[in-house]
Amino acid sequence: MAYFPMLIDMTNLRILVVGGGAIAKEKLDKLIDFSINITIISPKVEDSVKELIEKYRLTLHKRAYIKGDIEDFDIVIVATDTIELHKSIYEESRDSKTLVNSVDDTQYCDFIFPSYIKRDDLTIAFSTGGASPAFAKQLRQYIENIIPQNIGDFLKEMKSLRKTMPKGKERMKYFETLVKNYFKQNFKQT
Repeated sequence: MAYFPMLIDMTNLRILVVGGGAIAKEKLDKLIDFSINITIISPKVEDSVKELIEKYRLTLHKRAYIKGDIEDFDIVIVATDTIELHKSIYEESRDSKTLVNSVDDTQYCDFIFPSYIKRDDLTIAFSTGGASPAFAKQLRQYIENIIPQNIGDFLKEMKSLRKTMPKGKERMKYFETLVKNYFKQNFKQT
């Protein structure tokens, strides 16, 4: 199956993470880049997850998952190694608009987590559709090393300029010229 690469504003979405171990920590690290409207349900919570909960004031329910917990959540991440729970939560979500990700179990996923780079307004995602997360990670690391550190400043400038100029062909040409010049100055030419 091929996954559609969609970037979504998660600011107002309610996110549930089921699990409190190393797998949950890995997903929380990624989610926090985009939202802190996160609730965690887990009977056991590792110290590294507790630190994130305290630092970002996330909500914790220290107990096992109960059927119905996904109600009112937009996104659910099942970060456990209990396949039966992955399947159960995924099947429960079929009658709702809740999107589910069951870590390392794509048959119970509506979406997957890509490897990604986030630098200010720049976000680049890498995915192999689950075929080889290791490959996506290596490619991300390679690309990450060639992106200039000042990219965030350049994008802030571009965002500011977009607000001052009327839409049209002239604006498009002007921005293309600015971007080409930025690339000439900041990227190695091959």
